[in-house]
Amino acid sequence: MVKVLYPGSFDPVHNGHIDVCTTTSRLFDHVVVAVMRNPQKSNPFFTDDERFEMLTEACAPLTNVEVVQFGELVVDLADRLDVDFIVKGLRGVADFESELQMAQMNRSVSGVETLFLPSNGENAFIASKYIRDITRFGTDCSHLVPEAVALRLREKMPK
Repeated sequence: MVKVLYPGSFDPVHNGHIDVCTTTSRLFDHVVVAVMRNPQKSNPFFTDDERFEMLTEACAPLTNVEVVQFGELVVDLADRLDVDFIVKGLRGVADFESELQMAQMNRSVSGVETLFLPSNGENAFIASKYIRDITRFGTDCSHLVPEAVALRLREKMPK
């Protein structure tokens, strides 16, 4: 059985993330999607618990996907969960450059390998930071996110 870890802040989870979850669920026996607080993002849009709930709801149809929360190094979580690989989605070259460096560091300190999945073309432009910005200005972007997220984004829109 091949078990993989798909970590991220998912603030908020969007259709590109779900595309990666769906693809990994077809390719591997067990997928652990791990929601973390990114220390470089000091003010998250959604709480850790909200992100966990939205991701759990969005991944519910994927029977071999488990959603967890974590607050440790990804490599420590990978070791604790005994995963075979870390999976990261790539939208473009900029993602590849930063993710490659992180993958090399992770392999150096733990030996765990990272696999990269290119985004589906229809979702390659979606980024959580754009979803947050669009929502803060009161514009609907529900077509870019799962329904569970769209409902919560509407609640955050200015009245």
